[in-house]
Amino acid sequence: MHARIVQELGIEIVSGRLKPGERLPAEATLCEQYGVSRPVLREATRVLVAKGLVISKPRVGSIVRVREEWHMLDPDVLYWTLNNIPEGEFFHALMTVRRIIEPAAAALAATAATDEDLERIGSAYDRMEHAQNAGALLEPDLEFHRAIMAATHNDMLAYIGNMMSLALSESIKLTSRHPDTHALSLPRHKAILTAILNRDALGARQASLVQLENARADANSILGVAARGLG
Repeated sequence: MHARIVQELGIEIVSGRLKPGERLPAEATLCEQYGVSRPVLREATRVLVAKGLVISKPRVGSIVRVREEWHMLDPDVLYWTLNNIPEGEFFHALMTVRRIIEPAAAALAATAATDEDLERIGSAYDRMEHAQNAGALLEPDLEFHRAIMAATHNDMLAYIGNMMSLALSESIKLTSRHPDTHALSLPRHKAILTAILNRDALGARQASLVQLENARADANSILGVAARGLG
């Protein structure tokens, strides 16, 4: 019941049915609705507070926070968001973040990576090459990007890389619907790998930008086909 309360109230907030500034229903109402005690309900509320969705105020109750204060990389918040906004809107928001972070991380990895880091990145790429289909390509593709973030030896970037895994996974799933995804993806990632192996920071940055621009074009093509199909 605890998990169900968190999920249902979380979805109510993320979907906009409960708007910023609104109070959650009264404790007595929610306890009766879910058939739980106040301690169980309060624990569920604490989880929503930890996710940045609500703030609890004495004698006021739990208030929905504005969207920019939500912990968007929290796996639950991200999953609920993915299911409540158009696919293209999510992809383009994520792509903006990736363009800010990934080229800089690739450039830093080119100068900071240890031999073990280079081996990890290269191993992920090798598994990408040997993937038999788009589904098998997903995990090594994710590992490739996580390995680059870790190779920066910046703890915050490594953390961001891990926290973005779910979002990146959804992005890769979208672009993998392109019929030539394997053939298109490999040379783009190989260019990033080669630049990092050569300790070429500028080359790594440029290769990462090119890979992201091509991914954007692939996604736009897929989303355009889907929109025409709906029409």
